[in-house]
Parts: sequence; C-alpha cells; structure tokens
Amino acid sequence: MSKSTQDPLPCEALRGGRIADAHASPGPGPEAPPDLPERRRFGRDLTQGSVPAHLIAFSLPMLAGNVIQNAYNIINSMWVGKFLGARELAATTVSRPVIFMLIAAAGGLTMASGILVAQYSGARNWEHLRRVVQTSVTLVGAISLAIVPLGVWLAPLILSHLRVAPGAYALAVSYLRVFLMTIPPSFGVFLIMSMMRGMGDSKTPLYFQGSALALTAILTPILMFGWLGFPRLGLNGTAWASVVMQAANVAAMFVYLRRKDHILAMDWRHLGIHWPTAWLTIKIGLPSAIQHSLMSLGMLVVLRFVNAFGQNATAAIGAAMPIDQLAFMPSMTIGMAVSTLVGQNIGARKLERVRETFSWSALIAGGIGLLVSLVAMSAPGLLLRAFLNDAEAIRIGVGYLRIVSVSYVLLALVCVGNGVLNGAGHTFITTFITLISLWVVRVPLTAYLSGHMHRVEGIWWAMVLSTVLSAACSLGCYRAGIWKRPVVRHAPVKLEDAP
Repeated sequence: MSKSTQDPLPCEALRGGRIADAHASPGPGPEAPPDLPERRRFGRDLTQGSVPAHLIAFSLPMLAGNVIQNAYNIINSMWVGKFLGARELAATTVSRPVIFMLIAAAGGLTMASGILVAQYSGARNWEHLRRVVQTSVTLVGAISLAIVPLGVWLAPLILSHLRVAPGAYALAVSYLRVFLMTIPPSFGVFLIMSMMRGMGDSKTPLYFQGSALALTAILTPILMFGWLGFPRLGLNGTAWASVVMQAANVAAMFVYLRRKDHILAMDWRHLGIHWPTAWLTIKIGLPSAIQHSLMSLGMLVVLRFVNAFGQNATAAIGAAMPIDQLAFMPSMTIGMAVSTLVGQNIGARKLERVRETFSWSALIAGGIGLLVSLVAMSAPGLLLRAFLNDAEAIRIGVGYLRIVSVSYVLLALVCVGNGVLNGAGHTFITTFITLISLWVVRVPLTAYLSGHMHRVEGIWWAMVLSTVLSAACSLGCYRAGIWKRPVVRHAPVKLEDAP
C-alpha cells in the first residue's frame, strides 16, 4: 500500500521498547483463518471501491430487516389486541420496557464484537479476528444463560414496580417468564449478525432475519389458538413461538457458518475466554448497552410529563411516534453502516476513506432527514389521521410534528457522527453525549418549559434543543479527530496482505 493512501494514526505508544497495540503478547490461540481471497466470498471489502456505493449497498439490507421487524411487531400486536383482548395487550405492553433493556444489553455486547471484527478484518489480522469470535461466543453465551434464571426470579418484582393493572399482572408475569427463554438464542442471533456485518455482509443476516420473522408470524396464531392439534396457549403462545423460532434460527446460522467453512464459524474445541479480548469487548460494549438504556429511561420520564397534559396529548405523541420512527430508521441504519465502514478502514489505516465515509453518509442521511422533515411539516394532519380520529389530539400532534420534525436533519448528523466514533471503538464518548443530551438538557428542560409555558409545546422544544446539543457534541468530536485514536491499536497492513 502506498504512503499516499495512508494517514498515520497517532495512537502508538512505546512501552519497554515495544509498540503497545492489540498484537502484543498474543498468547495461545487457534490457527490463523483463511487468507484474503478466501475471506472475500464471505463479505464485502469496504477498504476499497466506491464509498457511497458501499454505504447504499450495505445499508439497504439492514433497513429492510428493520422494516420487517417493525412489521412483525405490528402484526403481533394486532393478533393479541384484536383476538385476545385489551388485558392481554396490556400485559405485553408493560413487559416491553424489561425486554427492551435486555435487548440493549445484547446490542451493546454484540455491537462491540462487530466493531472488533470490522477493525481486525480491515487490518487483515485473522488470528485476532478468530479470537474475537471464540471469546464473544463464550462471553455472550455465559451472560445470556445467567440472565434467564435471574429474570424469571425478578419478573414479579419488576412488574409490580411498573404498577401493572391487577387484571393484567398475572398474565404479564407468565408471559415475561416464557419470553425470557428467548434470551440465549436471541443473543446468539444478534452476535452472529453483528459479526457478519463487521465482515461487510449485511445480506445474509437479512435472509435469516426475514425467514425467522415470517415463520414466527405463522407459528404465533397456531400456538395462540391451538390450531393443527397444538395446545391452546393464549398469550403465552406468542412468547413460545419466539422461543422456538429464535432457537431454530441460531441453530441454522451455526450450521450455515460451519458448512460454508466461514471465517466466523465457531470452533467448539477451542471455545473459551481470552481475557484481554473479553475486557476489550466489555470496554466497548458496556457503554453502548448503558446508552440504549438511558435513552429508554429518558423517554419514559418525558412521557410522564406529557401525560400530565391529558389523554389527548398522550394520544398525539403516541400517534406521532411511528412517524418519528420512520424518519429515524434510515439515519440509524446508515449510522450502523458507517460504524462498519469506519471500523474496516481504521483497521486498514485508510483515514481518507473515513473522512469520505463521513461526508457521503452525512449527505445521504441528512438529505433523507430533510425530505421527511418537509413532508412532516407540510402535511402533518394527513399523516396523523392515519392513526387518530379525535380532532383535539390531531391538533396537538400537528404542533408536535411541526416543531420536532425540525430536528430530523440534526438527528441524521448525530447518527453519522456517532457512527464514526463507534466504528473507532469510542462508545464511551457517544454514551456520554447521550447522557448529557437526555439527563442534563432534555429532562430538566422538559420540566422547566412545560411548567413555565404551561403548554405541552414546551416539551417539544426541549426535545429539539437536546438534539441540537447532541449534534454539536457529536460533530465536534468528529472535527477534533478523536476517531483517529481508536481503542484498538493496529499495526500497518502488510504489503503482501494489501489488495
């Protein structure tokens, strides 16, 4: 690789005459995986070629997966609400914060594994990549298995603190206890998908995700209503359908990797924890898990202030949230793609491509955010009538969209900037930005403006101002070049391994 394509990373420090990087003291480990030509058929090499083409091709399958997941959630809610009743729907609703917290924990750890796979893939460091695979499978498996009995034991206590209605409490406890059994296979699915994406493959995870969700959607009513000779399980049928299909999905993924002789295939004979790698995974993953939890808790606090303005205000924000979600989804997906592109190119020490990735992703995500913002501002009533009939609730929702949609472009830039930082492993910084934005700005401003203005619009403006701060912090960290000092220190790519 020529010097002109490299931008030296100012991150190497001498300790005792040796470079302090991820390659020191490798210790015992499995044999090196296949060489570069063999690896290419398992993923996309994001260290060369058109950056915008990579962004689009890599993002679209992930976006499709998110759309499929949301569609399944809607269909599942329809089955429960329409055919079982409001009590059953309430039981699943109150269980969602607990489930989301667990998903946040899984997402944090598995995202860390994906970042490390991306960086080691870009650095052509196959020995360390294999060590990440073996350690991550062991670590995530142990954590997920420990969560299940703990969650089953604590489920009644957790739900009692959420003030569940007496009629739905017993159903919610039973449903949550069954659903907790999906944790081990779900963690495994998240891990494999994250590592595949780190290798540059976002299509294969989509195939498994889409197939599993389609089969779960078919199995759910069969178990709920006792069709085809199966027992009638009612609400718990939805949880058991998820357990069965997630277990089948993770088993199918393991078989696929083994039969393809994939570089990510687990070697069960060498499963174990390499503690330096485990510590690095936790160091990167734990802040991300905390970040998602903080976001969830922050939104719950804001909703409490909204509820104080009455049922119509609650209905208005409830109807506007799906529109927000559609606006945010492309930006969040592009942010995930940015993390992988940045991870591979930092590993390959191609910093110019990181800058190019930031520029193109900001243009694409910002453009989509601007388009959705213009639609939301110009026709808010039309959008809200798809969810609401009450004129007063629609009026409040129109005010929400006209104020909050201003921040859609800023949120896109936050996703891009945080994607660069996450790709370099600096998840602590993105978590700190979230902490400041939510708990130092949004929540206090929500309390102050809603009380000072005596209008729900004060809450909407607090949401916008906190997004402004997030964008300023994220872009400021990018401009400061923090991403040039990645958490993992990489040696230069060897000439014989370079493309």
